[in-house]
Amino acid sequence: MLFHEIYGSYFRTVSLILKEALSGNLTGRELNRLVQEQAFGESFMTIPDGLKGEKWRLMHKDLSVPFSEEPSMPVTLLEKRWLKSLLLDERIQLFQPDMTGLEDIRPLFTPDMVVYYDRYTDGDDYQDTEYIEHFRTILQALREKRNLFVSFETGHNSKPGIVVTPYYLEYSEKDNRFRLIAAGKRRRWAINLSRIRECAFAYYDQPMKMKEAVTDYVTFELEDRRNALERVLLHFSHLEKETKRMDDKKYRVTLKYDRQDETEMVIRILSFGPVIRVTEPERFASLIKERIERQKELFATV
Repeated sequence: MLFHEIYGSYFRTVSLILKEALSGNLTGRELNRLVQEQAFGESFMTIPDGLKGEKWRLMHKDLSVPFSEEPSMPVTLLEKRWLKSLLLDERIQLFQPDMTGLEDIRPLFTPDMVVYYDRYTDGDDYQDTEYIEHFRTILQALREKRNLFVSFETGHNSKPGIVVTPYYLEYSEKDNRFRLIAAGKRRRWAINLSRIRECAFAYYDQPMKMKEAVTDYVTFELEDRRNALERVLLHFSHLEKETKRMDDKKYRVTLKYDRQDETEMVIRILSFGPVIRVTEPERFASLIKERIERQKELFATV
């Protein structure tokens, strides 16, 4: 464990109970409720008995406490070093985190020490000043529930200008990119932030309702070689899925995905090679075949 055990769930739960007892509002029922909601299941067998039975000498039998100040949970040096490491990440920096108190703390590791595998190398440029400005404008619009005017490049190099109601930002670990999910007057938009060329608050302030995403599915058979099952489930952990075991080494996996991400889904499934065989729908299997044929033609010209 990276951090000391006193900052685990058990101790946070006890801290909450002691604060409630100090206020004079703790009852036996409230104590049990806090344990059930804040700690693990087996805690119900230990925490109430340890406190009410005076075993831990933190509380009297009448649920009063022998101290007058609230228990505190100071942050350890190790935790500060870990937080400093996380806050140095250029993606987290986009959110302008408060680093007060960490100025003189040496991080456990720096971003240049991290090596990423299975990730595209042309991700977003998080150091670009225009990108940072657009990102923070979107964040402010989300927090204040304001509409945005955005102009962005499409696959045809056009730059449409539209007014949207932002709903959330989405991050792809595989692509190392952020995109804005927003509602327009006629459709649902998923816009890569790196393609945005203009982003400002809109004069039109009537919120637009988000249309439901058009979902589809793909089913494939998986042969569990080289930990393929573990890698696939981790890779597609953000998607709704159903997995059935066929025999000792074969599984059938069904994934649900946003139709707008279909091309990305084809590429991602192909990246697992021969351990995956798409069985349905036939339309998706045809996309896989077309992609393979294009790759063969490309290699033939090299």
